[in-house]
Amino acid sequence: MNPSDHILELARQRHVLRAADVRAQGWSPQLLIRLHQTGKLQRFARGLYGLPDAEVTEHQTQIEVCQRVPKAVLCLLSALQFHEISTQMPHEVWIALPEGRQTPQLGYPPLRVVRLRGAAYSEGIQTVTEHGAPVRVYSAAKTVTDCFKFRHKIGLDVALEALKEAWRSRKVSMAELNHFARINRVERVMQPYLEAVAQ
Repeated sequence: MNPSDHILELARQRHVLRAADVRAQGWSPQLLIRLHQTGKLQRFARGLYGLPDAEVTEHQTQIEVCQRVPKAVLCLLSALQFHEISTQMPHEVWIALPEGRQTPQLGYPPLRVVRLRGAAYSEGIQTVTEHGAPVRVYSAAKTVTDCFKFRHKIGLDVALEALKEAWRSRKVSMAELNHFARINRVERVMQPYLEAVAQ
């Protein structure tokens, strides 16, 4: 197989291909442009390519954001969707960034950025590989407590639904919820709801 065939095979495996992925294999990223010009690859965004007939996955836009914004962590509604613990279908990709980071200027997909500091940003990050691409997302327990922390942004009903569904589907433990509630400083807010679900 020539380098172009190898790149197309890699695109089949990963769904989203970056210039860095091609460079890491020892091939020229210019091949991506050539394959795009000949219609063998489609360009999702600057430096991101995939097969034109590739099935667009539920997490496609989330993968793209994590590829383009290195410090981004999927949070709140996007993390709930990722963990399948909510009926919410967000129209934007919700990401957390450390305080002081510039807001990324992406034309698409639309972003909703939340700023976190210290352990509230760094704790509970999971890196999950989706179609060969790393996706950084907060754990289910961290996400539930984040929903209580940002209940004024997303609604207390969304936070309660997330807690009930995460508990019912056994995606969280009481110890994890208490740990992240402390980090997010929402222990007192969450306590009556935790007692209710634990009964």
